[in-house]
Amino acid sequence: MRRPALLGLAGLVLLAVCLIAGGWRGAAASYLAAWLVLLALPVGALPVVIVAERFGKRVRERGGIEMLAGLRRLTALMPVAAVLALPLLAAAPLLYPWVSAPARTPLAGLWFTVPFFVVRVIVYLAAWTWLSLRFAKPFDAPGEGRTVPAVGLHAVIGTLFVTDVIASLDPRLDSTLLGLLVMTAWSGLAFAAAILLAWEEPEPVGRGRTAPGRGRLVPLVVLLALWAYLHFVQFLIVWSANLPPEVAWYFARGGWVGRALAIVAGAVVVLAGLATLRPGRPTTRILAGAALAVHALEMFWLVTPAVRDRFVLRPSDVLAAGAVSCLAAALRPLMRPRADRAASAARRAGRPA
Repeated sequence: MRRPALLGLAGLVLLAVCLIAGGWRGAAASYLAAWLVLLALPVGALPVVIVAERFGKRVRERGGIEMLAGLRRLTALMPVAAVLALPLLAAAPLLYPWVSAPARTPLAGLWFTVPFFVVRVIVYLAAWTWLSLRFAKPFDAPGEGRTVPAVGLHAVIGTLFVTDVIASLDPRLDSTLLGLLVMTAWSGLAFAAAILLAWEEPEPVGRGRTAPGRGRLVPLVVLLALWAYLHFVQFLIVWSANLPPEVAWYFARGGWVGRALAIVAGAVVVLAGLATLRPGRPTTRILAGAALAVHALEMFWLVTPAVRDRFVLRPSDVLAAGAVSCLAAALRPLMRPRADRAASAARRAGRPA
């Protein structure tokens, strides 16, 4: 327990320094963005795991066992992410403008209240935690009776969560695509992380063999391409409609930092697409690392301009990222199932699990 305690202490120290560096509201925004990166790992991996469960035999035949195991390791972070959401629920009055602004409609007056907001977020996180536990281990006989309702529930929860937690931070953008866009980004981030975590396994041989790395690169490219397309469509709608509030939302996320991120993101998508022509394991891992970094920065791009009205990376962002990482690493061993903890202890002691 010494290491988790030290990591937890380091996380609390970094969080305290983050408060000093960014102030209460700035630190809350930095923490929210960093926490969204953590949340993206289990929530982004969850639909991939559910769909892979539906096509389990085909996944095994194409050498996806290690990838699926890596994705399940990410879904196990969901209880940790749920616990680390508690500071955000306490900081909601500092972050969201609807707390002090008059309601535009009677429904908004009921929907956007702090107690109801807290209850909704807890329900979202509880539902995601239940899904992650339900699909933590492979089913003996996968079927549509489990997978299709699970994907539907995830889509509904994700759309409502993005609307409540991210979109309501800066109401200048009125987009119905934002929920799907963020969920696609989360899945791309989680899949990229799983590529970096999973062991390399032999590619299928024989008639259906593929080039090394293709089995992991192609799904990553599909997720990246869908994510880029959704970004393009949203920007095109805003540009063609020429609506001042939406334009102001994009201007707040522009500047040289925002433009640099957009150029790098576009380059990653193009290079990933070109890499499918000559795939390779090292290339796949490099592109996965780049995609992971782009999607992580995207969470800060979405959140922090709502507080600063421009996209810049500040020391409080780095401190919040370090704090969330340390606290998650400290909580993870404590929140694993008892059987997993016993097996881990047995391995450390050199005994059979």
